[in-house]
Amino acid sequence: MAASILPHAGSCLRSRPGLRCLSLQVSWGGRVVKPVRKEPLEIPGLERITYADRMYHVPWLARPTFPEFRKDWADPGHYRAPPPEEMELYRERPSYVFHRSCRMVGGVKQALWLTKSKLIEGLPERILSICNDPAYQFSNHEQLVHNLINQACIWNNKEEQPTREEYCPKLLQGLLHLCRTQNSKFSALSERSIVENCRLATFWKRGSDTYHVRGINGFLMSAKSPLTRIASDSEIQATEQHTLESLYPIAPAIDLQEVIVYEERNDSGFKPGYPFTHPHTLFLIEPCSTKAKFSPDQLRAKMIMLAYGSALAKARSLYGDDAEVLEQPIVVQSIATDGQLFQFMTFQLNTMNLASDDGVKNLVWMDSDQALYDTALRLPKKKRRVVVVPAGISGFQPATFLKFWAMYLHGTV
Repeated sequence: MAASILPHAGSCLRSRPGLRCLSLQVSWGGRVVKPVRKEPLEIPGLERITYADRMYHVPWLARPTFPEFRKDWADPGHYRAPPPEEMELYRERPSYVFHRSCRMVGGVKQALWLTKSKLIEGLPERILSICNDPAYQFSNHEQLVHNLINQACIWNNKEEQPTREEYCPKLLQGLLHLCRTQNSKFSALSERSIVENCRLATFWKRGSDTYHVRGINGFLMSAKSPLTRIASDSEIQATEQHTLESLYPIAPAIDLQEVIVYEERNDSGFKPGYPFTHPHTLFLIEPCSTKAKFSPDQLRAKMIMLAYGSALAKARSLYGDDAEVLEQPIVVQSIATDGQLFQFMTFQLNTMNLASDDGVKNLVWMDSDQALYDTALRLPKKKRRVVVVPAGISGFQPATFLKFWAMYLHGTV
């Protein structure tokens, strides 16, 4: 598309009235793009002749500069924030904030360093025993999950290929509803609560820097009683020999938001008197926007950071800010999905002392990239008149739902 330059009669700064100059306007695609107005040039010894005294626009006179008008009352529609140096919460040393839109370049390795944690592949034996025990499984769960996938991906979509913005939240909410139908069989499940868009705020010191976890953390299932510890005292003490992997040459806060106006606040998101104050499981959905697309490694890092923030906020409310190695570690689970792959994680907070790399470490159990199904298509996918991918659901794996159900049931059996 070509651009055209149109002459336009405009005003220019000069000391004598009656002269005109031509300013250029660029026309791009039929739309005139106006040039950016620059600040008036001040020349010592020359007085700018403006149309301020005439009180109306005169093309051959310069534009006047008026003092800033300030109202005597607070107008929220025209609020202007003061400079950061004049704010009450201004700090000379910056801190770094992790929120739900942060995509960590280092992935899980960066999250482990920030939370001073040791990674263990696979889920804990306690959860796997629930998953493999037929006594805790309910009948026809395979057919029910199969119907949920059909309802989320195929039945409610008229398009040839469903979009993640539609089927991903439907699938997660359907799985949670299927788990809630077992409350009559397991009475302890009635002492749970699922909150959407629960806000979290906490902070900690890592080295000489301050880090925060802020914002909305998806679906949070909380309970009246906490989850019991997974690792024993001997396993916790053995983490002292673990060496954290270096992030060099990546800075630990390379993709976190740097702020200089902040408050060191601790808030788990629950008001006083709320009966379900112990965090149990975080359910996260990969952002469906293409601008904020998370890789699986970045999604797992987000799970670690939010689970650590929830556990740390609860630990501060129970033991205060000066506690280091906890007598009763806090366990928080997390499940994340993009509508097809599921990530399962269990976090155990053992220490609140993250200033140095020495001492007791926190523990993370991670089971990655567990597919619930391979494809779910409304119409078959063909190539050269040959069906490459059949219509419907293919590659269904009910074992992934059993892990989902075992983490949901964890703490009641």
